Amino acid sequence: MKTELILIRHGETEWNSQNRLQGHKDSALSSEGLRQADALATRLATFRFHALYSSDLGRALETARRIAARTGHTVVPDTRLRERGLGILEGLTREEASQRHPEVYESYSHEGADYVVPEGESTGQRLAHAVACLQELGTRHRGERVVAVTHGGVLSLLFRHSLGIPIGTPRAFSVLNAGWNQFDIHDGKLRLVTWGDVTHLQATSRDDT
Repeated sequence: MKTELILIRHGETEWNSQNRLQGHKDSALSSEGLRQADALATRLATFRFHALYSSDLGRALETARRIAARTGHTVVPDTRLRERGLGILEGLTREEASQRHPEVYESYSHEGADYVVPEGESTGQRLAHAVACLQELGTRHRGERVVAVTHGGVLSLLFRHSLGIPIGTPRAFSVLNAGWNQFDIHDGKLRLVTWGDVTHLQATSRDDT
């Protein structure tokens, strides 16, 4: 029996709007991010699912808590759903990172899955954590539907992993804040079903005009 996994990227943060690298450091949801989280909550309030998980980082938890307030679920934090740790690059814009740590930023931008950012981690390490988490959820919730709030970097890795794309391949797709992405998991294998659905955001935008 398959498990349906609705994986959601957190709402926009202040650092997202400033194009800052976040990693394990945190930034509050922006006013737009709060609107996005509430739009997700409205959609999920009419959607039957069995459990609500979240990265333990603040931006994801705030998104999940706003969903839980509408759906009645308990938020279950899991560190394996965290964003990739970016160590000494966290909190910097890409321009600042390239100026202050040129060699590290160059390696971060172009090295493969095994490159570990100083004081951070590699994409391969982060993907392994995320896949282990989803496989566990697939076993725990066999035949059920689960929602999990995570991060853009994690979703980007899972997208590549599910399609057999090398994880070091440059990204040629969008990972939208508050986007709705569905993966099915069966016998520990992920299958991509829906990617980047933001119809709930468009609906609230129309309602606001």
